[in-house]
Amino acid sequence: MTKTGQRSERYKTGAATRRAVLGDKHVSQSDKGKTEFDAPFQDLITEGAWGQVWSRPHWSKRERSMVTIALLAALGHHEECAMHVRATKNTGASREDICEAMLHVAIYAGVPAANSAIKIIKKIFEEEDTAES
Repeated sequence: MTKTGQRSERYKTGAATRRAVLGDKHVSQSDKGKTEFDAPFQDLITEGAWGQVWSRPHWSKRERSMVTIALLAALGHHEECAMHVRATKNTGASREDICEAMLHVAIYAGVPAANSAIKIIKKIFEEEDTAES
């Protein structure tokens, strides 16, 4: 936030990108849970992750989505990985894209990391398929 209490352009861009990727419902729920304690962190990721990185023009949201899912899976950040798998409905990354990303995780980060993520991803796919039925 600026000294005048206004949000920076990078924050505004980041907030819009975050909503485009994660969806209004997710972001609204997340915003409701924000406290004075984590507000600076939320500002940081809105400006840095969403306003600086996700908003860059060279890669598409689909490409960023695949890389993000692979990195989160490789690092064992399962909740964040699951959130980004759910967001693929907004980024255009397909199930085939996610499968390819998991193959890369298996080779470059290890089979256990990929195996753990794949279990989570399969559960999300099952939930989505059930909801569509």
